[in-house]
Amino acid sequence: MRIGLSINYSGGFKEAAAEVADLERAGLDVAFVPEAYSFDAVSALGYLAAKTDRLQLASGILQLYTRTPSLTAMTAAGLDFVSEGRFILGLGASGPQVIEGFHGVPYDAPIGRTRELVEICRKVWRRERLEYQGKYYQIPLPAGQGTGLGKPLKLINHPVRERIPVLLAALGPKNVELAAEIAEGWQPIFFLPEHAKAIWGEALDAGKAKRDPALGELDVYAGPFLAIGDNVEPLLGFVKAHLALYIGGMGAKGKNFYHALATKYGYGAEADRIQELYLAGKKDEAAQVVPDALARDVSLVGPEGFVKERIAAYREAGVTALNVVPMAATAADRVQLIERLRGLL
Repeated sequence: MRIGLSINYSGGFKEAAAEVADLERAGLDVAFVPEAYSFDAVSALGYLAAKTDRLQLASGILQLYTRTPSLTAMTAAGLDFVSEGRFILGLGASGPQVIEGFHGVPYDAPIGRTRELVEICRKVWRRERLEYQGKYYQIPLPAGQGTGLGKPLKLINHPVRERIPVLLAALGPKNVELAAEIAEGWQPIFFLPEHAKAIWGEALDAGKAKRDPALGELDVYAGPFLAIGDNVEPLLGFVKAHLALYIGGMGAKGKNFYHALATKYGYGAEADRIQELYLAGKKDEAAQVVPDALARDVSLVGPEGFVKERIAAYREAGVTALNVVPMAATAADRVQLIERLRGLL
């Protein structure tokens, strides 16, 4: 089982990059750089490529609406080049509040667009002359659109790899089925091992039935918070605040993927109350409503024996990488935490 984590560079990126280099030596396998509506992820990934030697670098995630498919392919090929074949293209649809509210483009057909974008990327990486007539993307532009001067082109450079790994962040059944069919990796959020088969098993099986064997086995990246020790349970308060943010604040009522997931986990009434409080501006109260069991079960927070048991549960549920959120005060403490986790795998 591999270890990954997302990079928090709000306090200064040179410091964050130095920490990543130390984490690499401690046993970290994958470093993710988020994007959301912050700084772009690509700049940071390029910097990290120059500061690391072994670990894989992943976008976590590039939003599929914010770049053309060809630019996404070019960007992935460029990052794979500067990292000497260590890049993973993490893609996701994000949500309408960000896509329409920040980027000003319609949030439509995420499943169809994802499939077409991945197909286009792989054609670009194979250096095929790019001709694609899909439902959502037409390359070159058809007659009657634009100037009429567009012509099929192929990537000038030769990519390091003609198949860069694609990782899809997905929660809904159709999105998960698509990930299992076309992607090298799948990244769910708030993965609860004991409920995974009931919620996603059918979608995963359906996608894998159509999967090209050349893609290999599907990698599954879970994202638990991490703290190991006999007195770390109070840190579950941070987990509850994070869950409240997503369950309560990431989307409007009826359009919140994380609220729907908590409901599927059996916490529907609590999810309703969390959302009600959070949208009313009562964030602390919303966090207090998050069930202790939910915060504990989606995390690796507790004594070493408990964490080891939870790792076994993740492995049994098909997880191949733990994309952890280490809860530690200093860079040195985070490095030590990754070392301890590596010793438990």
